[in-house]
Amino acid sequence: MTQFKPQSFDVKGGPQVGRAHLPLLRDALAEAGLDGFVIPHEDEYNNEYLPDCNERLSWATGFTGSAGAAVVLTGKAAVFADGRYTVQVREQVDASIFEIQDLIETPPYDWVGKNAPKGAKIGYDPKLHSPDALDHFHRAARKAGAEMVAVETNPIDTAWQDRPAPPAAQVHPHPIEFAGEDHASKRSRVGEAIAEDGADAAAITAPPSLAWLFNLRGGDVARSPLALGAAILNADGTATLYMDPEKLTDEARSHLGNEVAIRPEAEFAAGLAELKGKAVSVDPAQSSAWVFDRLQAAGATVKRRRDPVALPKAIKNSTEIGGARKAHVRDGAALTRFLHWLDTEAQSGEVNEIEAAIKLAEFRGELTDLKDLSFDTISGFGKNGALPHYRVSEASNLKLARGSLYLVDSGGQYPDGTTDVTRTVPIGEPTAEMRRRFTLVLKGHIALSTARFPRGTSGGQLDTLARLPLWMNGLDYDHGTGHGVGSFLGVHEGPQRIAKAGSSEPLKPGMIVSNEPGYYKEQEYGIRIENLIVVTELAPAGDGDRAMMGFENLTLAPIHRGLIDLDILTREERAWVDAYHADVLAKLGPKLSGETAEWLNAACAPL
Repeated sequence: MTQFKPQSFDVKGGPQVGRAHLPLLRDALAEAGLDGFVIPHEDEYNNEYLPDCNERLSWATGFTGSAGAAVVLTGKAAVFADGRYTVQVREQVDASIFEIQDLIETPPYDWVGKNAPKGAKIGYDPKLHSPDALDHFHRAARKAGAEMVAVETNPIDTAWQDRPAPPAAQVHPHPIEFAGEDHASKRSRVGEAIAEDGADAAAITAPPSLAWLFNLRGGDVARSPLALGAAILNADGTATLYMDPEKLTDEARSHLGNEVAIRPEAEFAAGLAELKGKAVSVDPAQSSAWVFDRLQAAGATVKRRRDPVALPKAIKNSTEIGGARKAHVRDGAALTRFLHWLDTEAQSGEVNEIEAAIKLAEFRGELTDLKDLSFDTISGFGKNGALPHYRVSEASNLKLARGSLYLVDSGGQYPDGTTDVTRTVPIGEPTAEMRRRFTLVLKGHIALSTARFPRGTSGGQLDTLARLPLWMNGLDYDHGTGHGVGSFLGVHEGPQRIAKAGSSEPLKPGMIVSNEPGYYKEQEYGIRIENLIVVTELAPAGDGDRAMMGFENLTLAPIHRGLIDLDILTREERAWVDAYHADVLAKLGPKLSGETAEWLNAACAPL
């Protein structure tokens, strides 16, 4: 069985954490001569998932969500979370010592503008904020008559006495058989793009960009094969990689070759200072204000540009797409074994959410090439399934009782691909309402999967297709419809996405995105159907004269027939379900046997 770090179901965070640590932080602020401090969730690498040593927001407040912020002043404090965490933040944060604010309706900088005392010095760690975010804070502080002050040492790091050590996992080459392009070629073509933009170099601080650019994989971040560090890529394709040398194996050093210098990450500041007089491309959405400050202090000309690696990384080559197809077959077989188990043994009403998540991990763990889960499994029954980003713990764990729905969102990390799939399964007999709303979600899923669109179309323009069946019935969901997915990298990857807003990036052939409409009835049940799909080129339709693009399904797992209301599916939609299930059966059938194979035959029978 594959060995990876098991999912933890311990109760993390909570009001007692904030109660214990807020006084320690205020003592550290007083020692530093500060009257307040801004605490974002992000760390200096701006990753979605943080190493334990960088969970500063959780340490200070007890809130463990993957997005949010806090502001601590001498006399008051506030925690900010978005709509995904409305319930969680109120359970984990002591409302008697922290105001609880909506991150969107009341951004932290607005709160500072209204609450900072006149003359107050409010600290911030420049490594943890984008320059644009800090502009908002500076304006808000000036409005209040206060001042934002950059700190060299984060006061949380001073107050956090038992802070975990930084991660130091070994870094290995990502073989060409999976990458499809050697790193010399990648560095050369990205360097050419930097030169064409009139820059001499680019500062790259996103760990996924480092992993892709240098064909390296590590283990510093949970569920993502990333190594923390930074790099400076020159326009001629040569580079300096700033990373703890002890993490780099001899194989990795040999792999990097003579065109990539290796320096300790602690020397990144010195490397930025050496760019005096050069034009340097830096991504303000990814790199921190600290990087911009260092370059400007060095006398470099800073060009605000998107990370030059982001788009090439998102457009998968033929090797990566072929690897994704293979990974989804193996992953789909493991998931199908779990779905069979859910449809048989788990129908007893005695299995709980944690046991189900462990069972799925066991099925995946029997795959010899599984490196890790791609994220902690969302295993939600009934009212917990109505929380789109639910994480089961010993405190929230429910039995899969008969008469409601179970939602499972999970994935695996394989050398040839990253998977992410959601299925919704009835435990016992579903109600007519559950079946109808599941089918409305399915109709939206099919509409997006079968879309044809011209070049230049963005995910934002396609988002409505997935929502329209729900909208026509007065329903909706409050998350994006699709996110980009990496190739043995992060399960969430930009710049492409499919969502109502903020998704203007044109879709291009080779991009992998999720297709995951849903519906959530608060305190009752949740529904989501998620496949990964890859953008492909199509021939002109009918007598059309314009080339079109569409999607190829990657994910292989049956969609539960018992939740489909045939009366509201069109003939074309029924045909899509039948064709999808025929594909699932053809590709997964040979990998399964016994009762599971028999179950799959029935699960994939034509509607």
